[in-house]
Amino acid sequence: MRPRNMERLALAALVAGAMAIGFSGLLARISETGPSATGFWRMAPVLPIFWFWVWWRNHAAKQAKRPPPPPLSWHDRKILTLAGLLFAIDIAFWHWSVQFTTIANATLLSNLNPVVVALASVLLFRERLGRRFFFGLALAIIGAAVLAGASFETGGEKLKGDILAVITAVFYGAYLLVVGRLRGRLDTAVIMAWSSSVAALLLLPLAWISGEQLLPATAEGWAIVVVLAFSAQLLGQSLIAYAFAHLPAAFGALTLLIQPIVAAIAAWILLDEYLGFTELAGAAVILSGILIARLSAQPKDAS
Repeated sequence: MRPRNMERLALAALVAGAMAIGFSGLLARISETGPSATGFWRMAPVLPIFWFWVWWRNHAAKQAKRPPPPPLSWHDRKILTLAGLLFAIDIAFWHWSVQFTTIANATLLSNLNPVVVALASVLLFRERLGRRFFFGLALAIIGAAVLAGASFETGGEKLKGDILAVITAVFYGAYLLVVGRLRGRLDTAVIMAWSSSVAALLLLPLAWISGEQLLPATAEGWAIVVVLAFSAQLLGQSLIAYAFAHLPAAFGALTLLIQPIVAAIAAWILLDEYLGFTELAGAAVILSGILIARLSAQPKDAS
Protein backbone atom coordinates (compact mmCIF):
# COMPACT_ATOMS: atom_id res chain seq x y z
CA MET A 1 0.00 0.00 0.00
CA ARG A 2 1.27 3.47 -0.86
CA PRO A 3 2.42 5.62 2.09
CA ARG A 4 -0.25 8.20 1.30
CA ASN A 5 -3.02 5.58 1.34
CA MET A 6 -1.56 4.01 4.48
CA GLU A 7 -1.68 7.38 6.23
CA ARG A 8 -5.29 7.92 5.21
CA LEU A 9 -6.25 4.46 6.46
CA ALA A 10 -4.45 5.08 9.75
CA LEU A 11 -6.17 8.44 10.19
CA ALA A 12 -9.56 6.80 9.56
CA ALA A 13 -8.67 4.14 12.14
CA LEU A 14 -7.73 6.85 14.63
CA VAL A 15 -11.03 8.67 14.18
CA ALA A 16 -13.06 5.44 14.37
CA GLY A 17 -11.19 4.26 17.46
CA ALA A 18 -11.65 7.58 19.24
CA MET A 19 -15.36 7.59 18.41
CA ALA A 20 -15.75 4.03 19.74
CA ILE A 21 -14.11 4.99 23.04
CA GLY A 22 -16.18 8.19 23.13
CA PHE A 23 -19.32 6.10 23.77
CA SER A 24 -17.79 4.26 26.76
CA GLY A 25 -19.02 6.81 29.32
CA LEU A 26 -22.59 6.55 28.08
CA LEU A 27 -22.49 2.74 28.14
CA ALA A 28 -20.98 2.73 31.65
CA ARG A 29 -23.71 5.10 32.86
CA ILE A 30 -26.60 2.94 31.60
CA SER A 31 -25.04 -0.38 32.56
CA GLU A 32 -27.13 -2.56 34.88
CA THR A 33 -24.05 -3.67 36.84
CA GLY A 34 -22.06 -1.60 39.33
CA PRO A 35 -19.19 0.63 38.18
CA SER A 36 -16.36 -1.81 39.03
CA ALA A 37 -18.39 -4.78 37.76
CA THR A 38 -18.96 -2.92 34.50
CA GLY A 39 -15.19 -2.49 34.31
CA PHE A 40 -14.77 -6.25 34.70
CA TRP A 41 -17.26 -6.95 31.94
CA ARG A 42 -15.48 -4.41 29.76
CA MET A 43 -12.43 -6.71 29.91
CA ALA A 44 -13.71 -10.26 30.26
CA PRO A 45 -15.44 -10.91 26.88
CA VAL A 46 -12.41 -9.82 24.84
CA LEU A 47 -9.65 -11.51 26.86
CA PRO A 48 -9.73 -14.69 24.72
CA ILE A 49 -9.28 -12.52 21.62
CA PHE A 50 -6.27 -10.71 23.10
CA TRP A 51 -4.58 -13.97 24.11
CA PHE A 52 -5.35 -15.49 20.71
CA TRP A 53 -3.68 -12.41 19.21
CA VAL A 54 -0.56 -13.14 21.29
CA TRP A 55 -0.56 -16.79 20.19
CA TRP A 56 -1.15 -15.89 16.54
CA ARG A 57 1.76 -13.45 16.45
CA ASN A 58 4.07 -16.09 17.92
CA HIS A 59 2.72 -18.72 15.54
CA ALA A 60 3.12 -16.41 12.52
CA ALA A 61 6.73 -15.72 13.49
CA LYS A 62 7.40 -19.45 13.73
CA GLN A 63 5.78 -20.14 10.36
CA ALA A 64 7.82 -17.36 8.76
CA LYS A 65 10.95 -18.82 10.41
CA ARG A 66 11.59 -15.58 12.23
CA PRO A 67 13.13 -15.59 15.72
CA PRO A 68 10.33 -16.00 18.30
CA PRO A 69 9.77 -13.21 20.83
CA PRO A 70 11.96 -13.70 23.91
CA PRO A 71 10.15 -15.12 26.95
CA LEU A 72 8.93 -12.62 29.48
CA SER A 73 11.39 -11.96 32.27
CA TRP A 74 10.36 -11.72 35.90
CA HIS A 75 10.90 -7.97 35.69
CA ASP A 76 8.62 -7.72 32.63
CA ARG A 77 5.90 -9.65 34.43
CA LYS A 78 6.11 -7.31 37.43
CA ILE A 79 5.86 -4.22 35.21
CA LEU A 80 2.95 -5.72 33.26
CA THR A 81 1.17 -6.51 36.52
CA LEU A 82 1.73 -2.91 37.66
CA ALA A 83 0.26 -1.70 34.37
CA GLY A 84 -2.81 -3.87 34.93
CA LEU A 85 -3.20 -2.56 38.50
CA LEU A 86 -3.07 1.06 37.32
CA PHE A 87 -5.49 0.29 34.49
CA ALA A 88 -7.95 -1.32 36.92
CA ILE A 89 -7.87 1.70 39.25
CA ASP A 90 -8.28 4.02 36.27
CA ILE A 91 -11.33 2.13 34.97
CA ALA A 92 -12.92 1.92 38.44
CA PHE A 93 -12.61 5.68 39.06
CA TRP A 94 -13.76 6.45 35.49
CA HIS A 95 -16.92 4.35 35.80
CA TRP A 96 -17.68 5.87 39.20
CA SER A 97 -17.17 9.40 37.87
CA VAL A 98 -19.85 9.08 35.19
CA GLN A 99 -22.37 8.09 37.87
CA PHE A 100 -22.08 11.50 39.56
CA THR A 101 -21.14 14.11 36.96
CA THR A 102 -22.08 14.65 33.34
CA ILE A 103 -20.51 12.38 30.77
CA ALA A 104 -19.02 15.41 29.03
CA ASN A 105 -17.34 16.60 32.24
CA ALA A 106 -16.04 13.13 33.07
CA THR A 107 -14.61 12.65 29.58
CA LEU A 108 -13.00 16.09 29.43
CA LEU A 109 -11.38 15.88 32.85
CA SER A 110 -10.16 12.30 32.40
CA ASN A 111 -8.43 13.48 29.20
CA LEU A 112 -6.05 15.53 31.33
CA ASN A 113 -3.81 12.43 31.29
CA PRO A 114 -1.34 13.85 28.71
CA VAL A 115 -0.60 16.67 31.12
CA VAL A 116 -0.04 14.12 33.89
CA VAL A 117 2.33 12.13 31.66
CA ALA A 118 4.32 15.21 30.68
CA LEU A 119 4.66 16.47 34.27
CA ALA A 120 5.73 13.02 35.45
CA SER A 121 8.32 12.89 32.65
CA VAL A 122 9.75 16.17 33.92
CA LEU A 123 9.83 15.06 37.57
CA LEU A 124 10.88 11.42 37.11
CA PHE A 125 12.92 11.38 33.91
CA ARG A 126 14.31 14.93 33.89
CA GLU A 127 12.79 15.76 30.52
CA ARG A 128 12.64 19.45 29.65
CA LEU A 129 9.52 21.05 28.26
CA GLY A 130 9.08 24.42 26.60
CA ARG A 131 6.99 27.41 27.56
CA ARG A 132 4.14 26.37 25.26
CA PHE A 133 3.61 23.27 27.37
CA PHE A 134 3.25 25.25 30.58
CA PHE A 135 0.93 27.69 28.82
CA GLY A 136 -1.24 24.75 27.77
CA LEU A 137 -1.05 23.35 31.29
CA ALA A 138 -2.27 26.66 32.72
CA LEU A 139 -5.17 26.73 30.25
CA ALA A 140 -6.16 23.15 31.12
CA ILE A 141 -6.13 23.94 34.85
CA ILE A 142 -8.22 27.09 34.31
CA GLY A 143 -10.73 25.12 32.23
CA ALA A 144 -10.93 22.40 34.88
CA ALA A 145 -11.51 25.07 37.54
CA VAL A 146 -14.34 26.55 35.46
CA LEU A 147 -16.00 23.13 35.16
CA ALA A 148 -15.50 22.41 38.85
CA GLY A 149 -16.99 25.80 39.76
CA ALA A 150 -20.06 25.10 37.66
CA SER A 151 -20.38 21.67 39.30
CA PHE A 152 -20.06 23.17 42.77
CA GLU A 153 -22.94 25.51 42.03
CA THR A 154 -25.21 22.65 40.97
CA GLY A 155 -24.42 20.32 43.86
CA GLY A 156 -21.75 18.31 45.62
CA GLU A 157 -22.47 15.06 43.79
CA LYS A 158 -21.44 16.53 40.45
CA LEU A 159 -18.26 17.97 41.95
CA LYS A 160 -17.48 14.54 43.39
CA GLY A 161 -17.75 13.08 39.90
CA ASP A 162 -15.44 15.77 38.53
CA ILE A 163 -12.83 14.94 41.19
CA LEU A 164 -13.08 11.24 40.39
CA ALA A 165 -12.53 12.04 36.70
CA VAL A 166 -9.36 13.98 37.53
CA ILE A 167 -8.14 11.00 39.60
CA THR A 168 -8.89 8.86 36.56
CA ALA A 169 -6.56 11.05 34.52
CA VAL A 170 -3.78 10.62 37.09
CA PHE A 171 -3.96 6.82 37.10
CA TYR A 172 -4.37 6.55 33.33
CA GLY A 173 -1.37 8.84 32.91
CA ALA A 174 0.62 6.55 35.21
CA TYR A 175 -0.55 3.56 33.17
CA LEU A 176 0.63 5.22 29.95
CA LEU A 177 4.04 5.94 31.49
CA VAL A 178 4.46 2.31 32.49
CA VAL A 179 3.28 1.03 29.11
CA GLY A 180 5.56 3.51 27.35
CA ARG A 181 8.55 1.93 29.10
CA LEU A 182 7.47 -1.53 27.89
CA ARG A 183 6.84 -0.76 24.22
CA GLY A 184 10.52 -0.93 23.34
CA ARG A 185 10.62 -4.62 24.36
CA LEU A 186 7.04 -5.92 24.16
CA ASP A 187 4.41 -5.65 21.44
CA THR A 188 0.90 -4.26 21.80
CA ALA A 189 -0.74 -7.70 21.90
CA VAL A 190 1.21 -8.80 24.98
CA ILE A 191 0.68 -5.51 26.79
CA MET A 192 -3.08 -5.44 26.15
CA ALA A 193 -3.57 -9.12 27.02
CA TRP A 194 -1.64 -8.84 30.29
CA SER A 195 -2.97 -5.46 31.43
CA SER A 196 -6.58 -6.36 30.61
CA SER A 197 -6.31 -9.74 32.37
CA VAL A 198 -4.79 -8.27 35.53
CA ALA A 199 -7.37 -5.46 35.52
CA ALA A 200 -10.25 -7.94 35.19
CA LEU A 201 -8.89 -10.10 38.03
CA LEU A 202 -8.74 -7.03 40.29
CA LEU A 203 -12.04 -5.41 39.29
CA LEU A 204 -14.21 -8.47 39.96
CA PRO A 205 -13.32 -8.88 43.66
CA LEU A 206 -13.45 -5.09 44.08
CA ALA A 207 -17.01 -5.12 42.75
CA TRP A 208 -17.92 -8.02 45.06
CA ILE A 209 -16.41 -6.33 48.15
CA SER A 210 -18.25 -3.10 47.26
CA GLY A 211 -21.55 -4.99 47.19
CA GLU A 212 -22.23 -4.06 43.57
CA GLN A 213 -24.62 -5.74 41.17
CA LEU A 214 -22.29 -8.23 39.45
CA LEU A 215 -24.48 -9.59 36.66
CA PRO A 216 -26.76 -7.76 34.24
CA ALA A 217 -30.42 -8.48 35.01
CA THR A 218 -31.77 -8.39 31.44
CA ALA A 219 -30.76 -9.24 27.89
CA GLU A 220 -30.42 -5.51 27.24
CA GLY A 221 -28.02 -5.25 30.17
CA TRP A 222 -25.86 -8.05 28.74
CA ALA A 223 -25.90 -6.34 25.36
CA ILE A 224 -24.62 -3.10 26.95
CA VAL A 225 -21.56 -4.69 28.57
CA VAL A 226 -20.77 -6.76 25.47
CA VAL A 227 -20.95 -3.67 23.26
CA LEU A 228 -18.77 -1.80 25.76
CA ALA A 229 -16.16 -4.57 25.65
CA PHE A 230 -16.03 -4.86 21.88
CA SER A 231 -16.35 -1.15 21.09
CA ALA A 232 -14.15 0.51 23.73
CA GLN A 233 -11.72 -2.20 24.81
CA LEU A 234 -11.23 -4.20 21.61
CA LEU A 235 -12.16 -2.01 18.65
CA GLY A 236 -11.27 1.39 20.08
CA GLN A 237 -7.96 0.47 21.69
CA SER A 238 -6.84 -1.72 18.77
CA LEU A 239 -7.63 0.88 16.10
CA ILE A 240 -5.82 3.61 18.02
CA ALA A 241 -2.80 1.35 18.59
CA TYR A 242 -2.70 0.63 14.84
CA ALA A 243 -3.06 4.31 13.97
CA PHE A 244 -0.26 5.41 16.31
CA ALA A 245 2.09 2.98 14.56
CA HIS A 246 1.49 4.65 11.17
CA LEU A 247 0.90 8.34 11.95
CA PRO A 248 3.03 11.19 13.27
CA ALA A 249 2.62 11.64 17.02
CA ALA A 250 0.89 15.00 16.55
CA PHE A 251 -2.11 13.28 15.00
CA GLY A 252 -2.75 11.60 18.35
CA ALA A 253 -4.05 14.95 19.57
CA LEU A 254 -7.12 14.36 17.39
CA THR A 255 -8.32 11.79 19.93
CA LEU A 256 -8.49 14.54 22.54
CA LEU A 257 -10.91 16.49 20.38
CA ILE A 258 -13.00 13.58 19.14
CA GLN A 259 -13.65 11.63 22.35
CA PRO A 260 -15.17 14.46 24.45
CA ILE A 261 -17.17 15.74 21.47
CA VAL A 262 -18.63 12.29 20.76
CA ALA A 263 -19.34 11.76 24.47
CA ALA A 264 -21.07 15.14 24.84
CA ILE A 265 -23.21 14.69 21.71
CA ALA A 266 -24.23 11.14 22.70
CA ALA A 267 -25.16 12.24 26.24
CA TRP A 268 -27.09 15.22 24.87
CA ILE A 269 -29.10 13.14 22.40
CA LEU A 270 -29.70 10.05 24.54
CA LEU A 271 -29.66 11.36 28.12
CA ASP A 272 -30.70 15.02 27.68
CA GLU A 273 -27.46 16.21 29.27
CA TYR A 274 -27.25 19.80 28.06
CA LEU A 275 -24.13 21.89 28.46
CA GLY A 276 -24.63 25.49 29.56
CA PHE A 277 -22.46 28.42 28.53
CA THR A 278 -20.11 27.97 31.51
CA GLU A 279 -19.61 24.26 30.80
CA LEU A 280 -19.01 24.93 27.08
CA ALA A 281 -16.48 27.66 27.91
CA GLY A 282 -14.66 25.41 30.37
CA ALA A 283 -14.66 22.56 27.84
CA ALA A 284 -13.20 24.78 25.13
CA VAL A 285 -10.43 26.03 27.44
CA ILE A 286 -9.58 22.48 28.61
CA LEU A 287 -9.42 21.12 25.06
CA SER A 288 -7.27 24.03 23.93
CA GLY A 289 -4.92 23.64 26.89
CA ILE A 290 -4.54 19.88 26.51
CA LEU A 291 -4.00 20.20 22.77
CA ILE A 292 -1.28 22.83 23.19
CA ALA A 293 0.37 20.89 26.00
CA ARG A 294 0.34 17.62 24.12
CA LEU A 295 1.63 19.04 20.85
CA SER A 296 4.43 20.89 22.62
CA ALA A 297 5.40 18.05 24.99
CA GLN A 298 8.34 16.91 22.90
CA PRO A 299 11.39 16.13 25.01
CA LYS A 300 14.18 18.65 24.58
CA ASP A 301 17.85 18.05 24.78
CA ALA A 302 18.95 18.30 28.37
CA SER A 303 22.21 20.05 27.55
